[in-house]
Amino acid sequence: MSADHTTNWPDLAMGLYERLTGKNAEISYEFVDMHIKIPSGTGPQAEHAEWVLSGTMKIRTSDQGQAPN
Repeated sequence: MSADHTTNWPDLAMGLYERLTGKNAEISYEFVDMHIKIPSGTGPQAEHAEWVLSGTMKIRTSDQGQAPN
């Protein structure tokens, strides 16, 4: 694997945000009955809370100092 590849979700999100900032970009995610189990900690004994998502999440980017559209 090259050093140019992202290996975790936070780095991926930051890289995407940096590429889209200033381009008036918008990313829309639509969830329909999406179930996510959030662990209380690490390891096999962790308990999980279940989140259910239905709806749209929008992420907009803009340069600092400029109001988003």
